Amino acid sequence: MKYETQKIALAYMAVALGLFLIQVLMGLIIGWVYVQPNFLSELLPFNVGRMLHTNALIVWLITGFFGAAYFLIPEEAEREIHSTKLAYIQLAILVVGTLGAVITYTFNLFEGNILLGKEGREFLEQPVWVKLGIVVAALIFLFNVSMTVLKGRKTAITNILLLGLWGLALLFLFAFYNPSNLALDKEYWWYVVHLWVEGVWELIMASILAYLMLKLTGVDREVVEKWLYVIVAAALFSGILGTGHHYYWIGMPGYWQWIGSIFSSLEVIPFFAMMAFAFVMVWKGRRDHPNKAALLWSLGCATLAFFGAGVWGFLHTLHGVNFYTHGTQITAAHGHLAFFGAYVSLNLAIMSYAMPMLRGRDPYNQVLNMASFWLMSGGMTFMTFTLTFAGTVQTHMQRVLGEGFMDVQDQLWVFYVMRFGSGVAVVLGAILFIYALAFPRREVVTPGPVERTRLATDPDHMAAE
Repeated sequence: MKYETQKIALAYMAVALGLFLIQVLMGLIIGWVYVQPNFLSELLPFNVGRMLHTNALIVWLITGFFGAAYFLIPEEAEREIHSTKLAYIQLAILVVGTLGAVITYTFNLFEGNILLGKEGREFLEQPVWVKLGIVVAALIFLFNVSMTVLKGRKTAITNILLLGLWGLALLFLFAFYNPSNLALDKEYWWYVVHLWVEGVWELIMASILAYLMLKLTGVDREVVEKWLYVIVAAALFSGILGTGHHYYWIGMPGYWQWIGSIFSSLEVIPFFAMMAFAFVMVWKGRRDHPNKAALLWSLGCATLAFFGAGVWGFLHTLHGVNFYTHGTQITAAHGHLAFFGAYVSLNLAIMSYAMPMLRGRDPYNQVLNMASFWLMSGGMTFMTFTLTFAGTVQTHMQRVLGEGFMDVQDQLWVFYVMRFGSGVAVVLGAILFIYALAFPRREVVTPGPVERTRLATDPDHMAAE
C-alpha cells in the first residue's frame, strides 16, 4: 500500500461484507419459503424478506464500488484522497440510511407516508429520506474522488471509473420520479435499474477488472487501456438501446420489440470481450503473482459474468421468446448468475487483492479464500441450472398449456428444494470468504522464478524490505 488514505477502503469493504452476509442469509430464508410457503409468514412476510434481500444486494455492491474507488484512485492518480473526513461522513450517511430502510421495511413503519414510508417500486422501495441521503452521500463521494483525480494523474482506468460512478449517481435521480401512469413509471424505472446494471455498472466493472489485471499480470498499461476502451464502447453501444428488451410488454410502441431484440443481443459482446481480456492478460503477463485468490476471483468474475449476463441473458431476450418466458424462473436464473458473476465476484476479487495490503500483511488464507470461490460459484451455477429447468417447465405449463400459476408452482417443488440446497452452499462459501479475510493466518508464499526476478528489481518491494 503506497498511500495512507487508501485505508479508507477498509471501512467500506468491512461494511459491504456485513451487508453481503445479511443478503445471502435473507436469500436462504426466502428460498426456503418456496419450499414451505408459510415459513415465518407472520414474523417476516415474503415481500419484506425479498426487499431486504434485493436492497442489501444493491447497497453492498455500491458500497464495495466506493471502497474499490478509494483504494485504487490514489495509486492511479498518484496522490492522496482529497478529504478523509468527507469519505467517513459519506460512509456514516450510507450506514444510517441502510439501517433506516431495514427498520422501515421490517416493521412496516410510516405506511403511506410520502417522506418516511417505503415506496412500492421494486429495488427502489427506499423511503424518500433515505433516497435523499443516498444522493447526498453520492455527491460527497463524487466531489472527493473527482478532486483527487483532477489534481493528479489521469489514466484510462480512473476516467472510465469516474464516468461509471457519475452515471450511477445521475441515473439514480430517476428514482424520485414516480408518475401515476404505470407504463410511464416502468419506462423511467428501467432508466435506473437497466442502465445501472447493463450500462454504467459495466464501466465500473471494466475499470476495476482492468486495474486488477494490471496489478496481477504485469501487462503493459497501454495494452490494458486499449482493451478497456473497446469493452466500454461495446458496453455503451449495446447497453443503452438494449433497455428496449424491458419495453416489450409495458405499453410502449411496437418498434421497441425490434430495437430491444437487436441491441440486447449485442450485449453479449462486451461480456465476452471482458472474459477474453482477462484470460489474454494472464496469458500475456505470465506473472507468478503471490495473490492467487484475487486472480481466481478476477478470472471467475469475467467468466461467470459472460455466462450469467451474456449467455443466460440472450436465452430469453428476443421478443418472440420473451413473450413466453418473461417473469418466469428463467428470469431468476439469469438474474442470480449475472449479478453474482459480474458484480459480486468483482467486489470479492478487489477485496481479496486489497484487504491483505490494507491490513499490512502478505496474501493470507488463500486456500480458504479459493475454496470459498468454488463453493459459491458451484452453488450459484447449480442454482442457475435448477431455476432454468424450473422456468422451462413453468413456461410450458403456464404460458403454453394455460395452467394456473399456483398449480404450476406446486409442480416445481423439487426444483425449489434443489435451489435451496445450492443456496446453502452459497451461504457457506460467503461465511468462509468473510472468515478468510477477517481472521488472517500468515501463509508462506513461495514465488516462482518469474516473480522472484520481478521482486528483485521492483523498487516498491525493495523499499518495503
